[in-house]
Amino acid sequence: MDETIIIACEERLRSAMLSSNVEVLDELIADDLIFVNHFGEILSKEMDLKAHRSGNLKITEIDILDQRIRLFDMLAVTVTRVTLTGIFGTPFEGEFYYTRVWQCRIGKWKIVSGHCSSVA
Repeated sequence: MDETIIIACEERLRSAMLSSNVEVLDELIADDLIFVNHFGEILSKEMDLKAHRSGNLKITEIDILDQRIRLFDMLAVTVTRVTLTGIFGTPFEGEFYYTRVWQCRIGKWKIVSGHCSSVA
């Protein structure tokens, strides 16, 4: 496996988040996703897609500051530091770390788990 595949998946995810492209997000996120946000809340795939679909979440900027990737058989783990700007009820801006676990399922890479933390 080559790191460039995961980099491309991460970029596809970033683009989909910026445009709230629910179809692409649906492709990239596993149905059984477990995601913990920076408030410590566990979110499902449907909760994430609903926020984008409804327009309640609008991400206007995602700048990648650093990204590390670890490859395992049919898994990859990414740790990405970003600055994020957008609106979720009220405007927000901050620096965050995202950890994502990607798994290759039937030839397609899907996010099966993720975690977000705010950089103090």
